[in-house]
Formats: sequence, C-alpha cells, structure tokens
Amino acid sequence: MPNAYEIITDTLLTYQQQVISLAKLGENTDTTISYNPKFKKAIEEGDICDLFEGALPYRPRYIAPDYKILMEKGSEFLELDPPKDIWEATNALLIMYRHVPSVTTFPVYLGALDELLDPFINDEKEAEKAIGLFLLNIDRTLNDSFVHANIGPKDTLAGRLILRQTEKLQTAIPNLTLKYDPELTSDEFASLCASVMLSTAKPSFANHRMFVSEFGERYVLASCYNGLRLGGGGYTLPRLRLNNIAKKASSIDQFMNEILPHYVDLMNEYMDQRINFLVEKSSFFKSNYLVKEGFLNQKDFIGMFGLVGLAECCNTLMHVSDSNQGYGHDSNVDDLGVAIIQHLDNLVAKHKAPYSENSGDRYWLHAQVGIEKDGPDSSPGCRIPIGSEPEIYKQIKHSTRFHKYFPTGIGDIFRFDETWKKTPEALVDIIRGALNSGMRYFSGYCASNDVIRVTGYLVKKSEIAKLDRKEAVLNDASVLGQGSRDLAHAFDRRVQK
Repeated sequence: MPNAYEIITDTLLTYQQQVISLAKLGENTDTTISYNPKFKKAIEEGDICDLFEGALPYRPRYIAPDYKILMEKGSEFLELDPPKDIWEATNALLIMYRHVPSVTTFPVYLGALDELLDPFINDEKEAEKAIGLFLLNIDRTLNDSFVHANIGPKDTLAGRLILRQTEKLQTAIPNLTLKYDPELTSDEFASLCASVMLSTAKPSFANHRMFVSEFGERYVLASCYNGLRLGGGGYTLPRLRLNNIAKKASSIDQFMNEILPHYVDLMNEYMDQRINFLVEKSSFFKSNYLVKEGFLNQKDFIGMFGLVGLAECCNTLMHVSDSNQGYGHDSNVDDLGVAIIQHLDNLVAKHKAPYSENSGDRYWLHAQVGIEKDGPDSSPGCRIPIGSEPEIYKQIKHSTRFHKYFPTGIGDIFRFDETWKKTPEALVDIIRGALNSGMRYFSGYCASNDVIRVTGYLVKKSEIAKLDRKEAVLNDASVLGQGSRDLAHAFDRRVQK
C-alpha cells in the first residue's frame, strides 16, 4: 500500500479518494488482533487475499439496510419524517445513503428501488424527472461502481421509469439487478430489461427462485452480485487463490486432503477473529443508528468464504498448459472442478462459524470476481479464462454445474455483438433457459457500449481513456477497470454473435 506522501501527491486521485486511502493507511497501523503467522505468510505468498479489509474491522464489509422502514417510519437519527411524495422519497434515500457504510465507504446496496418509489408515483412525467435526477445524483456523489440497486421481479411503473432513465443517462453507477422469475416477471418487462442491458450493461438477471429457496423472500443483490439478507449483509470476505495453492501440490490427492484443508483452516480462523471482534468489541452493532432503529439485524449477517482461480487450479492439477484445451473445454477437467468445489463446501460446512445463527452456523461460499492485480493467471471465481470462452450454450452448461454452491454470489458475463440489440426477446429466451438450468446470475453487454461490465462492476470506456491520459475520474472503480484491462485482459471476452 502507498504511504501518506505517495497518496497526497498522486494527481490521479480525487480529494475523496485520497481521504479514503489515508483512512485505510491509518487503520492498518493497528495490531490489536493477533493474526496467525501462517495466515500472514499465506497473504505474503499470494495464497490468500484479505481484499483490503484493513487490520481492525469497525463495520461489516457489506451492509444491506431495509430501506422500507425509512419509507414507512422515517429515521429519528437522521431527523427524517416518512416521505409523502416522490421528491421527499428520493431525497430521504439520498440523505440516508450518505450514512450507510461499507468496505468502500459507499453504500453497496441502495434498495429495491422500484418497490420503494412506486407507491409515491402520482404523475408519471413528474416521477420520471425525479427518478432521473435521483439516478444522476447517485452517479455523481456515490462514486463507486459497487453501489448496487435492485428491481423486480414484478413489472412496475417505477421499474420502467428507472430503466428508461438508466438508458438515457448511460451511467456506470449504480449497478443494477433484475430479480427474474418467469412466473412473476412479464415477458415484456424482461425484454425491456434485456434491451437496456445490451445498451448500458445493466440490469443483470438474478435467479429469483434460487435465491428465495436459500434466503427466503428477504434477500438482496449487492456490490458485484453478492447474495445477502435484507436487513443484514456480509461480515467479511477474504478469498482463497486456488490457482496459487494448486502449484504447491504434487498430486490431486495431496491437494484435496492436505493443502486445501490447511488453507480452509487458516481462512476460517481469520474470519472467526474478525467477526468476533466486530460483534463483541467494535461499536457498530452496539450504537450505530442502523441497528438501533431496526434497519439492520446482526443475526442476518453472513461470513463470505471467497475463492478465485478455479480454472487455473484445475488446469495445473491436470497438467494442462493450453487454456483452450482444459477447464471449460475438457469434461475431465470440469469434473475435477466440481469435485474441488464440493469438497471445499464440505470442509467449510464442518466449521462452526460464530454469530451465524441464520446461516446454519457456517460460512457460505462466494465466487469472488477478482481484482486488477490478479492478472491473466487467476480467473474470477469459477469462470472460464477470458479469451477461452466456448460458444454461449456451452458456457452456460458449464456454469450451471457450479452456481448452486455459491448462495452469496457467483455470475457469468457475456459480451454480445451489436446485432443482438434488434432481438432482446431472443436474449430473454436464452436467459430464461440458463436460469431454469441452474444458472444463478447472468450479465451481459454489447461490445460497442461505452458502459461495460469488467468483472462484477461497471465502468465507462471513456473514463478509462481519461485515466490513460493521466486525468482524474470520479468513479473509484475506473482505476480497477483500467488495471483489469491491462493486467487481466478483462475487455477481451469472446463476442457472442
């Protein structure tokens, strides 16, 4: 991490980005929690990544407030009465967003916006103006593409106005997900969502039935594509770099029975320490207004056990050097991938996780989207390496073997040719089939778009161009996008024609 001088002299950082970096620098000077030396070694060697959470947790990594309470009761702490019209509703939400923390300092969940705003619509023209200004404000003030909102599964006027303004504004923030269920979501509304997705890289399509089966109706999609409980969130998200630890194995048997259990134990211990401190020592669950006023419930938080690099892990263990011949293309390599994830899930399930009462007293798996420093040798989660993707139907068939193991998030991204914009209903047919087959989360965009999806977040190619010219940009995630382009070739996905 850069030192204070490097941060304050970096001309590519805005003032706000400098403040965030300086705060993280200060937090990391603390040594209150004594982490296992073996864990520290694993961090240094790149076998485990703590995803920059900081040495001492003072808020959960991801927070998903129940904003419906704000609409119905207002907030005593924020001195807000329940809103009475569309202007008061959008204004109240914008005020509250300023006071919802996360690992990024910005809220990673903005609510089910269509459900929140639809009751306040009396005049469609006035509501569309209010919603447009609301979305514009979010893009300009919550400067981080991990800011995420939901719509659906039902068709609403508010949902349509959100989509209309999303397409008009062409902004990378907020990220947006449609909770999709063919029995609840009209074909017309789904086609509208697909059309806007092809134009703006959002909304993505989430498998509503699958998430409800795991979380019940009170679930959200936040940050990249993280499945969390409404009124709860994610305590912490470290990740195993499977691509790295596979290199330590002399055989598949050694990897499964010695190496993988060792790193699972290190991760579990680390997560236990952070969660115990957060709940028992930090002030968050004791005094934060979100907890005191019922927007959050500690029992609805989940520990997220992350991983990346399954593709490279399998190719290494199977001695495959050409990514076009291994994971995603060879059934034997794919079978190994499923066996690894099944075994990992069983290992994680054996550990009794603290303060996880509503999560079966265990941590839940998360296929992490990767970071810019991973490079081309560590594919996000369980994805096929970029540039080695097969035809779309083969990629979907491959993905559905893995998605059921990751309730806190996994997804695949498809890059489409411009001609798909003419037939969004055909894309909905593909998405419906994919989700019915077991895919959890489907994302797409057109190759010609300015707004594109990098891994789980969105950036604008025009902002990346500014960074290339050494100009500062508002969106924090644009820096990550530039790195992912240059180091992981994230802009080079196969174009589906």
